Amino acid sequence: MSNCSGNNCSGSGCIEALQALGWPDHMLRAYSGTLLALGLLLNGAALWVLCCRLPRWTETRVYMVNLAAADLCLLCALPFLLRSLRLPAGDSLFCQLSQAVFLVNRYMSVSLVTAIALDRYLALRHPLWARRLRSPGRAGAVCAGLWLLVASSLGVRWWLGRQEGGFCFSSSAREHSSGSVFSLLGFYPPLAVVVFCSLQVLAALARRPATDAAQAEATRKATRMVWANLLVFVVCFLPLHLVLTVRLAWGRGFCPLEYALLVTSSLSNANCCLDAVCYYFVAREFQEVSAPRSSAKACSGQDSVSMIPAVDRL
Repeated sequence: MSNCSGNNCSGSGCIEALQALGWPDHMLRAYSGTLLALGLLLNGAALWVLCCRLPRWTETRVYMVNLAAADLCLLCALPFLLRSLRLPAGDSLFCQLSQAVFLVNRYMSVSLVTAIALDRYLALRHPLWARRLRSPGRAGAVCAGLWLLVASSLGVRWWLGRQEGGFCFSSSAREHSSGSVFSLLGFYPPLAVVVFCSLQVLAALARRPATDAAQAEATRKATRMVWANLLVFVVCFLPLHLVLTVRLAWGRGFCPLEYALLVTSSLSNANCCLDAVCYYFVAREFQEVSAPRSSAKACSGQDSVSMIPAVDRL
């Protein structure tokens, strides 16, 4: 029996009630299995191409390798996380490890998408600064710093969770909400950066004079892909964090919110598949936009070409 009364349940009671319904569990298994198969294929192929098939390392290549690795790790942790949610409520070592790997790679993915957006913004809007600040080595240092920051914040989150009664999602002893606060702090500031940088890049593309029909078409493609990239980020991650915000204000144990949290969390996992597709095409379109058309045009239109440097030199 679940510990539910009306719409109010304990956290574990909501999970038990959801499992008792039957159909959400089957849908989640099918959905997660599809994500796992597609994600492993797409991100594995992306890592192979990025690490083995390209001639030289660039800033974007460094970020994308780390992004694909984070998405792969998250996908590998997903079956174990789903398994831990089906176990009796508690803070077992299996639950803590699977949830820790999952959370580190979810917010590492958010952080890397933010770094890519910021790197592209600097290259387009501040090319002189970009020449001094951008290099593959610095991109690697940024990625190392992000891994350290995300892992350290998770360590603090784990310690606070243990103090408050439990670290795992399904722990029935949890009384406070430091975990939700960490999740919101790990998303809303990056969201602001991604939105700002994407809109600035779109503005720069809109102001760029078209030297010929091919250049105009390449710019339109790049604009569409920036919008697609921004929408993927917002659609995948914003619903989850809006539900977490409401849950933080409302409190734990309201079953409709717990169900919404499960659905939006599953939606956010789709980002692992969409990253591999979206950023590949974004890189291609920006490479087209940034490439000079010919030696003669490069000489006659040097100023217009230099307005947008090679942003993604993959």
